[in-house]
Amino acid sequence: MSKNKRDIPDPIKRQIRQRCGFGCVICGLPLYEYEHIAEWSRVGCHDPVDMALLCPTHHAEKTRGLLPAADVKSANENPYNFRFGRSEAFPLRYSGSSCLVNVGGSRWRHYFSTDEVVPLLVIKGCPVIEVKRQDGRLLLSLRIYDKQENLLLEIVENELVFSVESWDVELVGRKLTIRGGSRFILAQVEFYTPDAIMITRGVFAYGGSQVQVESNSIFLEKYNVRLRNYGARMNGGAALSFD
Repeated sequence: MSKNKRDIPDPIKRQIRQRCGFGCVICGLPLYEYEHIAEWSRVGCHDPVDMALLCPTHHAEKTRGLLPAADVKSANENPYNFRFGRSEAFPLRYSGSSCLVNVGGSRWRHYFSTDEVVPLLVIKGCPVIEVKRQDGRLLLSLRIYDKQENLLLEIVENELVFSVESWDVELVGRKLTIRGGSRFILAQVEFYTPDAIMITRGVFAYGGSQVQVESNSIFLEKYNVRLRNYGARMNGGAALSFD
């Protein structure tokens, strides 16, 4: 069965994401819809130059005639995220009394009895993944790099920000994927709010040491050691710590 003519081919979607800075051209939010600046009924084709990313709010405003097409076209020529060199911060809604982290198939859950800051992954004494419980909220912080230690994405107390220098960034449902090329995944994270996160690709780095995350393992290049299916339930201390 052939696809509906209104379905946008994946290569064209990627062109639009790359040109728009992987977020709404007006506000930068990484939750977006693909929008024809000139209405589909008029153009009848998917021209990436005449399409933009709009967040649900701005998409609804344009659909209702409250956001002029000229304003979208102007923003499309100078997208919000490219003006700032990174995405607009996106809030992650974590809460509760425990947090589950799955990194490369290894899982650990921390149970909070009081408000505290818990390092979950530590490299050379620096917590590269940590969770803080404060007033009933879980605040997640982490940084993921590529192998050259270029920062790909950062979460600071539930505020997600990613670099617009990547070849492609795509947030579909709960899964964020950062690519360095066609079929080349640099980082992949899934957000299972309110209390879990799964990281299946990426590099955690500090002080010249790297922890490489793959789909079913954690690889310590310095020691040529690969960890699989590590698990822990915690109420104190770090889940994994490497020198």
